[in-house]
Amino acid sequence: MYRLGLIGAGRIGIIHGLNAVAHPKAQLVALTDADPVAADSLAARTGAAVRTTEEIIASPDIDAILICSPTDTHSDLIEQSARAGKAIFCEKPIDLSVERAARAVAVAEEAKVPLMIAFQRRFDPHLSTLQRQLRDGVIGQTEIITIMSRDPAPPPVSYIKRSGGLYRDAMIHDFDEARFLLGEEPVEVFALGSCMVDPAIGEAGDVDTAAVLLRTASGAICQISVSRRATYGHDQRVEVLGSKGLLRTGNIHETTVEHASSSGFLQAPVLNFFLERYAAAYKIELDAFLEHLEKGTSPTPTGYDGLMALRIADAATKSRETGLPVRVQA
Repeated sequence: MYRLGLIGAGRIGIIHGLNAVAHPKAQLVALTDADPVAADSLAARTGAAVRTTEEIIASPDIDAILICSPTDTHSDLIEQSARAGKAIFCEKPIDLSVERAARAVAVAEEAKVPLMIAFQRRFDPHLSTLQRQLRDGVIGQTEIITIMSRDPAPPPVSYIKRSGGLYRDAMIHDFDEARFLLGEEPVEVFALGSCMVDPAIGEAGDVDTAAVLLRTASGAICQISVSRRATYGHDQRVEVLGSKGLLRTGNIHETTVEHASSSGFLQAPVLNFFLERYAAAYKIELDAFLEHLEKGTSPTPTGYDGLMALRIADAATKSRETGLPVRVQA
């Protein structure tokens, strides 16, 4: 039984907290949040004690820390948890600064504690099956990957202002997904971005509609399109063209029922929120983290994976600003 402490009781903290309570090998011992109401509410749902961040990290009755707080706290919390000898599960991104994130990862490595970065898409049953088939050579050599990732609606502008921008915030998942599927590092990035959804997002210095091209040393290409608006739901599709065929995953609908008539075919809407779309992935992700702790193996995605996704995001941001392709820092 692994005793967990949760830092952050917002929407992603709630997901991980409830999954921890339901897991047969986990016990959610304590949690905290900057908002006492949020902390008390989740504590009532889970039976966990409410403690301060410092108490949770120092507690001898806690084996691992789940970091689900705002991004600008992640690096400090990774370092504090590592120095306390705790295993660490941290939400993405590690930090908005690659340099700061690298220092945090180095502290965890020096302390020899497990560090897992929460890119939940890797654990989605559909995407992980596709990735396994790619590695097994089912469609031969990968040539072009197309990733479509579109939210039903943009977050509040107050969130946009502290998010680090679309490439570091929303698209960081797509950059990790691209690395996961390509099986090799992108070496060059070209990015475009526009403000097509909400003028306030542009006034905040960000974009809400973007396309990015990644190229690897072997010549494989990944094209990613992202939007803060998809009126039909949370659009998450992947297509991989290989030398021997094609693999793809589609959207998840509310039901599998189809109605056919003389007017055509009708389907239920796609799932409207990422927490619903990736509900299974979040459970499998936590299970994978605990399994690594049990076996004493290094969890993935690693701190390096978190750094590489952030480096690609930085390159995309620079490319959009300059209008030129940008090399990815290795």
